[in-house]
Amino acid sequence: MTLLEYRVFDTVTRQGSFAGAAQALHLTPSAVSHAIGSMEEACGFQLFVRGRGGVSLTHVGETLYPLIRQVLSADENLSQAVDEIRGVQRGKVRIGAFNSVCVSWLPQIASEYRRHYPGVDIEIHQGTYSDVIEWIKSGVVDLGFLSTQSTRELTVRPLYRDRLMCVMPRGYKPRNPGYITPEELRNETFVVQGSSVDADIQAFLAKYQISAHAACRVTDDLSTFAMVESGFGVCIMPSLVLEGYRGEAKVLPIEPMEYREFGIALPKSQTMAPAVLEMLETIERFAAAQRGGGLMQEETPPQAALKE
Repeated sequence: MTLLEYRVFDTVTRQGSFAGAAQALHLTPSAVSHAIGSMEEACGFQLFVRGRGGVSLTHVGETLYPLIRQVLSADENLSQAVDEIRGVQRGKVRIGAFNSVCVSWLPQIASEYRRHYPGVDIEIHQGTYSDVIEWIKSGVVDLGFLSTQSTRELTVRPLYRDRLMCVMPRGYKPRNPGYITPEELRNETFVVQGSSVDADIQAFLAKYQISAHAACRVTDDLSTFAMVESGFGVCIMPSLVLEGYRGEAKVLPIEPMEYREFGIALPKSQTMAPAVLEMLETIERFAAAQRGGGLMQEETPPQAALKE
């Protein structure tokens, strides 16, 4: 089997169709079909289930996919290392991230990185904590932002802590002006997100033995805010999620202070390609500036500090 066949296999898997893969790779649909057929003949078993709505991996295809991703990543690393020796900055960096990092951090990180390495492509995948974990394990992304509460067996370098805040309907009156306590939250109705999104909030509730009665369960931050504003209940949110929020809900800090900590997850295996290593260093410099409450150094664009 060839690297081209591996690339076709990877692209078909991500696109979910032969036609989509052909368009992405600038190949004819028959060339894509031939490449997959050649792989299946070499393996001796079917790799994809064909259907009217597209294609999906068979069980054995799912088993092979992480290994094929490792081969493609190794080839990319080799190409980037050769380019680095030649003094040419090329390659691709794939990043997995949850919503608040996508909104508040990645636009500025990507902009700064492109200023230094315009020849490197940046590919961003947005999803839940569970999505990012699977993308890291399967090699879909090179780096992934994760809460330290959700890392499982992955290695994560801590980057930042943002304070947990309580978001409540506008007319809510706390017992103490200016803040709310875990004790006060014990009898509240909550708007909650799934554990794959909300691991930090689940940990907070467990720590204070709060059995949250859920008025509704949602999957994204905007829906959460909308439900709280409509009076369905309260929610707990990290302060980074609340940056730029201009809705009608009331936001109060929790006392005693509680935090979400998140970091950058790295693949277990191979040495990082030069372009990926440079991205990791760019992310860590950005995070250090946020922790310090000041601006980035001169080589990076200004970024307002998070107000806790």
